[in-house]
Amino acid sequence: MMTLTELRYLVTLAETGHFGRAAEICHVSQPTLSIALKKLEEKLGISLIERSKNHIFPTAIGEQVIQQARLVLSQARMVEEIASAGKDSLSTPLKLGAIFTIGPYLFPHLLPELKRLAPDMPLVLEESYTEVLRSKLVDAALDVILIALPFTESDVVTRKLYDEPFVVLMPKDHPWAEQRTINIDQLTEETVLLLGEGHCFRDQVLNACPHLKEQMQKETYPIAASANTSLDTLKHMVASGLGITVLPLSAAGLYGYNQEQLCIRPFNGDSIPTRTVALAWRASFPRFKAIDTLCDAVNKCSVL
Repeated sequence: MMTLTELRYLVTLAETGHFGRAAEICHVSQPTLSIALKKLEEKLGISLIERSKNHIFPTAIGEQVIQQARLVLSQARMVEEIASAGKDSLSTPLKLGAIFTIGPYLFPHLLPELKRLAPDMPLVLEESYTEVLRSKLVDAALDVILIALPFTESDVVTRKLYDEPFVVLMPKDHPWAEQRTINIDQLTEETVLLLGEGHCFRDQVLNACPHLKEQMQKETYPIAASANTSLDTLKHMVASGLGITVLPLSAAGLYGYNQEQLCIRPFNGDSIPTRTVALAWRASFPRFKAIDTLCDAVNKCSVL
């Protein structure tokens, strides 16, 4: 009979593609993990992993087994969650994820409020891209995630938290600094520094300004940010005179910068670009009190 531990070893190896890293993540020695997987293959009577000098990858049948193993592990975690919720939903760890453009700016305000409202509830925090958080939420590796709408996923519930406007960050000596507000169509006149592909915030800015989207698709556009760029990196680039950028209001703080370096201006008009920040969790997640407490904590934060 196979075990959950063996399935966890298999899934981890498939995700890392490396015996050493998989063993480290599973907190076992490499020989232990290797022997366990060999025993699993013997129990099933099939080869799950193809091994070579430089590569490790699942066999065709191994891919199917790994996919099913993920579902089994997810269900097993849900059993643990149900049992934990039966004890006290505010005393067991809550695994909270947030996209890169929300976590660093909300967490410093949110964590003290959560500590006050649920002092006995440990938090496990993670920041990543929307699609990574989506996958981990579905697999029960995370309990709840902070994302920007729209967000749709089968058997996942969302709750709106707040709307957040976008603002323009520019050098203090930029000609636009003389304006009280910025029209979104003006963005096509400047080099606009944005996050790389994979960040939903990039898509939201470009959707708000279709003309800018067309302009940035041209090969002659001056700067294309990489997917690993952060909002703080964009601030540094603006301070260095490489262009201007658009930020969510919560990320527009200028801590660490000379007041003569940068300035912020809001957008004007009837269609000010905004994003809707929300919580998302599995419909089967049983810790309703933890969700309500998290929402209460966010509502008490002065982020904007």
